[in-house]
Amino acid sequence: MNYLHLPFSRIASGSPAMRQDPAQPLPKQVLEHLRARISESGLRPVIAAVRLKILIALLVVPAALLLSACSGQGAKATTATTTVETNSDPNLLSIDHPEQFPLVSVETRKIADILRVNGVVSPDISRAVPVLSLSGGRVVETRVRLGDDVKKGQVLLLISSPDIAAAFSDYQKYSADELLARKQLERSQLLFSRGAIAQRDLEAAQNAENKALVDQTTAANRLRILGADPDHPSPILSVKAPISGTIIEQNTTNGGAVRSIDNSPSLFTIADMSRVWVLCDVYENMLDRVHLGDTAEIRLNAYPDRAFTGRVGNISRVLDPSTRTAKVRIEMENPQGFMRAAMFVTASFRSRKEAEQVVIPASAILRLHDKDWVFKPVGGNKFRRTEIQTGLSLPDNTQEVLAGLQPGDKVVSNALQFSSASETQ
Repeated sequence: MNYLHLPFSRIASGSPAMRQDPAQPLPKQVLEHLRARISESGLRPVIAAVRLKILIALLVVPAALLLSACSGQGAKATTATTTVETNSDPNLLSIDHPEQFPLVSVETRKIADILRVNGVVSPDISRAVPVLSLSGGRVVETRVRLGDDVKKGQVLLLISSPDIAAAFSDYQKYSADELLARKQLERSQLLFSRGAIAQRDLEAAQNAENKALVDQTTAANRLRILGADPDHPSPILSVKAPISGTIIEQNTTNGGAVRSIDNSPSLFTIADMSRVWVLCDVYENMLDRVHLGDTAEIRLNAYPDRAFTGRVGNISRVLDPSTRTAKVRIEMENPQGFMRAAMFVTASFRSRKEAEQVVIPASAILRLHDKDWVFKPVGGNKFRRTEIQTGLSLPDNTQEVLAGLQPGDKVVSNALQFSSASETQ
C-alpha cells in the first residue's frame, strides 16, 4: 500500500488497513517500504525523515487510544467486583500470639467506704477574735497589714480620738476635785482634834472626799476601758492585739474614720491558725456515709503530696435549699501552718465499717480519652475493650473498680503493652 499518498482522514480514522497494535513495532516490510517510497519521491533526507516519523505516529496513536479505552473498561469492571470488609465494633480487637499477654482475675476485697468531697479551710471560730475600738476618731497610723502574724499586746494602729480627749478632761477635773477634798478633810481633822469644829463638819469633809474619790476612780476606769492609760494623758489611742495569731481580716487604713462600736465593723480580725476547721458540702443522699467521729484525710491543692488527718466534729442539721447540701465540719491541728484561711481542699471520709469491693491491678487499666478501659478476652485471639469506673487507688498498686467488672472476670494484666501491640498490627 502506498502509505505516503494515503489521505490523513484514512490514517486518523483507524481503517482496517492502518490498524496496528501499539504494543508491537511496525512490521519490518512496512518500514522498508516507507523508506523506499520516500527515497523514490526525491525528497531531501531531512524532510524525508520527518515525514516518516509523522506517518509512524499517525499509525500508532489511534490504536493506542483504542487499547487504553478497552483497558479502562476492564479496570472499572474489576473495581466494581472488589469488596472491603470492615469491623463494625471498634472495641473488638484481634491480636496475634495472645499467649504473650497474661490474664488476671478480678478479685474482691474488704475496703472501708470512702467518700470524697471538696471543702475550704476556715479558722476555728473560738480562736478568732475581732479587734474593736470603743472610741471613735481617725486613724493616724497603721502598723500591720492583712496576713501579718502578731503577738498579744502588739500595737496595731493609732487613733486620734476626741472621746479619749473628753475622758481625760473629766479625769483631770475629778482628780483636782479629789485633791481639794482630801486637803479639806485633812484640815478638818486637824481642827476637830483641837476642838475647833464640830463632829458634823468633820463628817461633811469626809463625805466630800469620798465622793471626789469615786468620781476620780470612775473617770480612770473609763479611760482604761477606752484603751487609754490614765497616767499618760494623750488624745492618741493605741489599739493593741488581744491575742497572738494571724490577721485574717482588715477593714481600716491610714486616714480612715473609726466610728463607735454600735455601727462600725471590726478594725481587724486575728485568728489563731494552730487549729483550723475544714468545712465541706455533702449532698443529702450521701449524708448516711458520714458520721461524727469519722476519720477524714485532707489533701491541699497547694501540697498535693501531703496528707493531713482530722475528725468529723459536726454535721449540720440544716440543708442549703439551693444546693441541697449540708455543712460537715472537720477539726484538725495545724502546727506547721500549712493550712491557710480560704484554701481549697479535697476531703476523703473513711467509714469505720468495711465492705466488699472489686479490685484489679492498676497496670490492667488503660486511661484513654478521659476514660478508664480494660481488655477482656472473648475467645481465640479476640479481646473486647471495656469501659470501667474506678474508685480509690490502694497502697498495694491495685485499683478499686466501682462499675464495669464482676468478680471472676478475666482481664489483660498489662493494658498499656496490649494496646501498643494491637495498634502495630
